Amino acid sequence: MKKIFTLIALFAIALGAKAEWVEDYKIDYSTLNDFPFYVMGYAPSIINGVMVDDPVPFRKYWREGDDGFADVADQCTEVTVNGSTFYVQELEENPWRQYMIASEVSMELDVTYTLKAVVKASEAVNMNLQFGNWGKLVETQVSLSASDDFQEVEWEVSGCTNAGKGFICVQPGTSTAKIEWKSLTVSHFQKETRPVVWQEWLTKDGEPVIVDGNPIPGFMGDAETPWGDMAETRFNDQENNFKVCAWGKEKGRNMNDDGGWDPFPCDIVELSDEDGGGHAFIVRAPLADTEGDASAWDNQFWIQSPREWKSGTQVKLHFRYKANRDGVTTNTQIHHQNPSDYLIWHAIGDITFNEAWQEFDGTFTFSDDMGGGWSIAFNLNSSVKEPTDFYFDDLSWQTMKLDEGLFIASANTNTGIEYDFDNAQEFVYDEGAEAYVATVGTKGKQDTWVNEVMISTIRGNDAAFKGATLKPSGAIVSDPEVWPNYTEASLAKIKLPAAGVWTISVDTENKQMNFVKLEGEQEVGPIEFVANPTLVVVHGQERDFTSSEQPADEEAGIEAGTGQPWDNQFFLYANRTLSAGEATVLSFRYKSSIPAKTTTQCHGEPGGYMHWAAIGDVNFTDEWQDFEQTFTVPSEADGMRCIAFNMAEIKEACDYEMTDFIWKLEDETETLINFTGSENFFVKEGAGTSPYQFGTDPSAVVSIKSNVTSGVTFNLVGQRVNKQYKGIVVKNGRKSIVK
Repeated sequence: MKKIFTLIALFAIALGAKAEWVEDYKIDYSTLNDFPFYVMGYAPSIINGVMVDDPVPFRKYWREGDDGFADVADQCTEVTVNGSTFYVQELEENPWRQYMIASEVSMELDVTYTLKAVVKASEAVNMNLQFGNWGKLVETQVSLSASDDFQEVEWEVSGCTNAGKGFICVQPGTSTAKIEWKSLTVSHFQKETRPVVWQEWLTKDGEPVIVDGNPIPGFMGDAETPWGDMAETRFNDQENNFKVCAWGKEKGRNMNDDGGWDPFPCDIVELSDEDGGGHAFIVRAPLADTEGDASAWDNQFWIQSPREWKSGTQVKLHFRYKANRDGVTTNTQIHHQNPSDYLIWHAIGDITFNEAWQEFDGTFTFSDDMGGGWSIAFNLNSSVKEPTDFYFDDLSWQTMKLDEGLFIASANTNTGIEYDFDNAQEFVYDEGAEAYVATVGTKGKQDTWVNEVMISTIRGNDAAFKGATLKPSGAIVSDPEVWPNYTEASLAKIKLPAAGVWTISVDTENKQMNFVKLEGEQEVGPIEFVANPTLVVVHGQERDFTSSEQPADEEAGIEAGTGQPWDNQFFLYANRTLSAGEATVLSFRYKSSIPAKTTTQCHGEPGGYMHWAAIGDVNFTDEWQDFEQTFTVPSEADGMRCIAFNMAEIKEACDYEMTDFIWKLEDETETLINFTGSENFFVKEGAGTSPYQFGTDPSAVVSIKSNVTSGVTFNLVGQRVNKQYKGIVVKNGRKSIVK
C-alpha cells in the first residue's frame, strides 16, 4: 500500500548518548484476564487484577497426549490459555508449584539484570528463580518475607547466558504461602555505545539490495511491483528463491509429486479505495482439514530475507496485516532458505489477525536455535481452520549495519582493564603468515598487558560482538608452531596463559589460531591434577511407583504411579559452561548401600535438563569401584554445565557415595572442578525437592517432603490410591480402614 509506511533504507539511531538504565520488560498483571504464559504443570490465576498463586485449590495443567493424561481426562476441565488448549485437573494435595512470571523478555549475553516485582506473600518463602531459556538458564535463590501489604522487592540476576527472548520462572515448590503479584519490570545498566545504523533488506522503489557484493533486484516489500519473471520462481530454486520476499502456500494449489503442495511467490491484489488503495500480498487459505496438528500449516505465508543470519543477529521487523474475519491467531516459525524448510518452532510469537489493518513493529534476536534461518513462516491455521483470506503489506526486514571481519577486544582481570567492544581492533591479513594477525598490549608498557581476549567476526554492537565470538578448542601456549583449532561460540572469553603483550594469528581457511607472547609475566606451568577428596553422600529416598510399574486401575481405585528416575539426583557442576565438541576426562570412586543403576544426562544449571545422554549408565554396588571415561560434549548440549546422575532408577531407598573426583579437559590444560571443597557438587533427595549444594543446609532450598508425610494415600503394597479405594490404607505414616 503506497505512502502509508515510509521506509528509510539506512538510518541511524543513537542507543543512548550516555550511560543509562534500560527497561527491557514490564508487565502489569492487572491488565490480564487469564494466565498468559507457557504453563509448566501448575499455574496461578488472575483474580481482581492480581496474579494469585494460591495453594488452594491445587491445579495441574495437562496437554492432550501427555503421558498420564488419558488416566485423568475425566477429571479435567478444558480451558484456553494464551491461545492454547489445556486441561485443568483439580488436585486434593499440594503439587510442586512452578510457573512463569514473564515471557518474551529481551535478554543479552553476559548482562546483569535487575528484577523489581510488586508482590506480597502470606508467609516467608524461599524460591528458585530461573532466568533465560531452555538449556540457557541462570538459576538463583530469592526470598519473600511475609507481608499483609504489597511491597517492591528487588532481585539481581548475573551472567545471563541467553541471547534473544527468554522467560522468568519461579518455583515456590510446596510452600504453603499464598503469593500475589501486581507487576514486574526487568532492567539493566547500559553503558554508552556508539550509534547504530540499520540496513534495510527488503528494498523499495526499484533499488537493489546488495548480497555478498552482488545487487539483487526486485526484492520489494510493498507489493507495488509485480513479480514479472520471478512469478515462476520455484520455492527450492536456491539461486533465485531469495529474490522473492513474500511466499504463499494454499492447500491443494501447486501440487507436487508427493501428494503435497508447494509454496509460490505470493499473489498480489489491488485494494479498494475504502481499504486505502494500492496493493497487498494475499493468501486465500481454503479449509484446513489435514488430520492432526499438521493442519496448522496447511496454508502458510513467509517473509523471506535475502540471506541467512547467525545467532545473535538482531532484526527490526515491520509489516501490516489483516484478514477477512476477526480473531484469527497464527503462530510463527523460523525456516531455512527454502520456504517450508523448517528450522525451529518459534520466531516472533503468535499474531492475531482482524478485519482492520494492524501494524507489527518489533525487534527480535536470532537465538542459538534460530541461527542459519532465512525467513519467518506464518502457520495460518493455528487456531481457525475455516477458509480465510490473509493480507500482508509494507514488509520491512532490517539488521544492524555492522563491521564484518575479524576483531579482537582485550582485558586484564587482575588490573581492571575492561573490554571495549566498540573500539575492538581489526585483524590485518599477513601474506607471509597466510593468516590474519593482531597484537594486543604495547611493548614496554606494563600497564597495557592483558590476560584475556575475545575474538569476534562482528563489530559495532556489544551484544552482536559477544554473540559471534571464536573459541579455540586446544591448549593455548606461546609457541609459533602450535595452532589449535577454533569453533564459533557465543561469549567465548579466551584466558591467556599469562598477562602480557600477545600477537594472535587466525587462519580462517583451516580454522586455527596461534598465540605468541612478546613480553609479559611468566606463563603458568603444567597443571598438576589432584582428585577432590570430598565424600559426597546422596541419601536417595524411596520413590513412588512409576506409571509403567503401576498403571492406573480406575475400577480398583488405583492411581497411576508418579515416580521418576530423577526423584533423586547428583549433579557434578563445572566451573564454567562447556561448548559442543569439547573433550573432557572424568574420574571418580563410587559405591552404594545396595546395588543400584543410575543413568546420566547433560544439564545446564542443576535441574536444567538439556540432553538425555552423558557418560552412560553407572552401576553402583556395595564395593568401591573406580570410574574413568572420556566425555565429549554433544551438539545437543552446547552450553551445558552439569553431568546429572539419576539416582531413582531403582525404587528402593539407597545411599550413594562418591569421592576422588577429577574432571579436566582431555588436553590437560584446565580443571573443570576445584581440587577441594563442595562447590561443584549438588544433590537432590526426594521427589519434588530442589537441588542444593552438598554440605550446605538443604532447608534453605524449597523442597517437597517425602510421600510418607505428604498427605498422599497408599495401600499396603505401596500403591498410590484415590478416595474410591476401599480397604486398609496408609496416610501420613498411619494406617486406617476405608469402608
